Amino acid sequence: MDKLRIRGGRRLAGEVAISGAKNAALPELCAALLTAEPVLLSNVPRLHDVATMLKLLRQMGVAADASGEAEATVALDASKVTHKEASYDLVKTMRASILVLGPLVARFGEARVSLPGGCAIGTRPVDQHIKGLQALGAEITVEHGYIVARASRLKGARVTTDMVTVTGTENLLMAATLAEGETVLENAAQEPEIPDLAEMLIAMGARIEGHGTSRIRIEGVRELHGVAHRIIPDRIEAGTFLCAVAATGGEVLLRGARADHLEAAIEKLREAGATIEAGEGWIRIRADGRPRAVSFRTSEYPAFPTDMQAQFMALDAIADGAATVAETIFENRFMHVPELMRLGARIDVDGRVAVIQGVDKLSGAIVMATDLRASAGLVIAGLVAEGETVVDRIYHLDRGYDRMEAKLRTLGADIERVKSS
Repeated sequence: MDKLRIRGGRRLAGEVAISGAKNAALPELCAALLTAEPVLLSNVPRLHDVATMLKLLRQMGVAADASGEAEATVALDASKVTHKEASYDLVKTMRASILVLGPLVARFGEARVSLPGGCAIGTRPVDQHIKGLQALGAEITVEHGYIVARASRLKGARVTTDMVTVTGTENLLMAATLAEGETVLENAAQEPEIPDLAEMLIAMGARIEGHGTSRIRIEGVRELHGVAHRIIPDRIEAGTFLCAVAATGGEVLLRGARADHLEAAIEKLREAGATIEAGEGWIRIRADGRPRAVSFRTSEYPAFPTDMQAQFMALDAIADGAATVAETIFENRFMHVPELMRLGARIDVDGRVAVIQGVDKLSGAIVMATDLRASAGLVIAGLVAEGETVVDRIYHLDRGYDRMEAKLRTLGADIERVKSS
């Protein structure tokens, strides 16, 4: 397994381009299953999860051609889908594979998708996907670890999920576009990736209103057509680089970033002492001196994102003062805490609440990434730690960050990827 070797203590300066959003790319790749016409996606990030999704689609018979140095453009053709199944071998490595379920049932009337299994950061049940599709008229059974769904044609219905679920909202939104009649999704997730998916579907001929709110209305159509769509920038990647600069100090321009998708995180960074300016398609951050500690509570968008919790905890680890972090989304998302403590952080955890007492400095050590965002937090800690930090198991990082170490090097960081023997 590859590792990252970081020699900390350098300020960051320069410009960095923010890649397309992972959490928009994955459902939008699946949306190609809704039409027999060509779909062209641009600003596609080069990530392991994207590669896994493309592999899954190709196994189904979808023609998928990626071009550009960063796999920035993907052309898809789902006119000859031969297999309506997502096998356990792929789903176990990427839970987002469940997103093929809705499109397959809506267009082909059948789907067989493996149950995802466990997740390191906590329980993410698929029962809301099943409940929603059943409300739309699908007959669903669970057989030998697979969700088997059938429907001659889905029927519009009012669906109220028991919890806010991003992938559940996306799955049901895609399925409802081809259902007969009107569907209303109540308690829908509002993350920016959902309006982006909805805009893509509307360009394909779907009739959707209310996307970006907790109530989405969809009037089903008989068929959708092809589309060319550009994926929005990744707000979590942008937030991660903002946190890195706030921790190390320096001045960096993020090209392609959208501040309106990061309002809660930007407010906390300003509270920490960073100066942030933004315009259309860019964010600039300046930070000098030791940051101030900031407390926060994660919650559904537009509140503070759980996907930025680990990065801010790394910032708080070297901040002036004490901070309290409450994690309300996932029950097991403090696994990075012991690794931060190996670097010298002072953190006490009680259930879903962590109290961080900032220290003057961290010291480099060997640490292990436990999940995607935890790995980003450890990289930030390594950038400010004295001496050398080695972050192991960075395959987690590669799932959601497009060449992070290369981008950090352009900003002056002393970081390199070490290939496993």
